[in-house]
Amino acid sequence: MKKLPFSFYRHDDILGIARALMGKLLVTVNGQSVCSGRIVELEAYAGETDKASHAWNGRRTQRNEVMYGAGGSAYVYLCYGIHHLFNVVTGSADQPHAVLIRALEPVKGIAIMEKRMKRKADHTITRGPGNLSKAMGIDLRQNGISLRSETLYVADDGFVFPDQLISLSPRIGVDYAGEDAKRLYRFYIKGNPFVSGKPR
Repeated sequence: MKKLPFSFYRHDDILGIARALMGKLLVTVNGQSVCSGRIVELEAYAGETDKASHAWNGRRTQRNEVMYGAGGSAYVYLCYGIHHLFNVVTGSADQPHAVLIRALEPVKGIAIMEKRMKRKADHTITRGPGNLSKAMGIDLRQNGISLRSETLYVADDGFVFPDQLISLSPRIGVDYAGEDAKRLYRFYIKGNPFVSGKPR
């Protein structure tokens, strides 16, 4: 298993990066506790040209400043004051692309996830971006951290989903983005029980 190099993240093809992230492992390390999950659902956000993006039309705030750094870091923000959402920053510096990780299939550390979630593991434990972050121990303290750090990273263990299992759809919950809400920027694994939204 190898951490993805910065070169994986630092190019302009946001959809190519999103597609390549499918099946990779998201890993968190807290002391001796290691958790990992395979990415089975995500959404791409194309920076300043995408009305669904936090960086639409060049918006630059204290919250989204991480998006303007070079790809290969974590963008974590609080949604509705409740849920921490984990994003992979991509692109070159000042090109604020990001990929929201929406669901994982747990691989390692399931007992730790159960303790964090205060319930037994089932297909909902890492289903949806809020559950995913809570189960994996991700919160605002990881915002801006390098994805080649020792405590949070994305890794390749050689696993690849067959092309026929990877589907596309519009993103979830971005109706405010008008025509951009119709972009087929959500990737998910067909039939996987951890996927958070219904196919459209």
